[in-house]
Amino acid sequence: MKLVFAGTPEVAVPALDALLASGRHEVAAVVTRPDAPAGRGRRLVASPVAERAEEAGIEALKPVRPRDPEFLRRLAEIAPDCCPVVAYGALLPRAALDIPRHGWVNLHFSLLPAWRGAAPVQHSLMAGDEITGASTFLIEEGLDSGPVYGTVTEEIRPTDTSGDLLTRLAFAGAGLLAATMDGIEDGTLKAVPQPAEGVTLAPKITVEDARIDWAAPALRVDRVVRGCTPAPGAWTVFRGERLKLIQVTPVPGRTDLAPGHLAVAKNSVHVGTGSYAVELVWVQAQGKKPMRAADWARGVRIAEGETLGG
Repeated sequence: MKLVFAGTPEVAVPALDALLASGRHEVAAVVTRPDAPAGRGRRLVASPVAERAEEAGIEALKPVRPRDPEFLRRLAEIAPDCCPVVAYGALLPRAALDIPRHGWVNLHFSLLPAWRGAAPVQHSLMAGDEITGASTFLIEEGLDSGPVYGTVTEEIRPTDTSGDLLTRLAFAGAGLLAATMDGIEDGTLKAVPQPAEGVTLAPKITVEDARIDWAAPALRVDRVVRGCTPAPGAWTVFRGERLKLIQVTPVPGRTDLAPGHLAVAKNSVHVGTGSYAVELVWVQAQGKKPMRAADWARGVRIAEGETLGG
């Protein structure tokens, strides 16, 4: 089939690579978000998908809005059979959805209908799920509600961050997306409507969502830290400034600390929660580089009775 691949961040590149390497399909172009300012100089930088397309000698379409007439005209000229999508980052209008004869097929990083929305991996971790996965589905105008072509499952490991899990899902999902394109082409794969039961939503995680509530149980604190790593980054307040929490470890045997209260030893920093303590392992103070929590504590000279959380 002739394909136009839509995607933007690094997590979409493995799927693009899988389609380029499949030998069965022609990736005629990619659709990606426009170049965006980045770095201290705020110079315009192409998306990872655009950079990969340039390496492969493929046309990159970068509409400001997918409803722009010039973009729709060019997409119709290319006349793709199908448009596979991974984390494109913009809503597709009906005029675009109607162009490919097999529609737009999205790779979504959850087992639909669970965790429909922008942040399925983060929400799955924060909810304490033990199993997640990826799904390919036909895009409709509803939120991730279209019929499903296929799924792969992935175990959530006890120390997984959203970055760890998303990396594994990106590669497992790449194979799923390529297999879905094969099945659509040869007619052996049919999309199945999602069940009405089991729908959960996964809206974008805000900075405020990533703030640690020390009155919550230790397992919840751990899940929020892992779910918000690397982005947007879990955080708390210490001496009026934001302190980023990169890694914590629950300490089930320690129940003597009130929520948010700090206890510093030579090589450890414990914080009380609503159940038992957690150990701070890696932190990042405002304007500083990430460091071991014990080194941070020695540097700031924590006094007895000091707390986190403001």
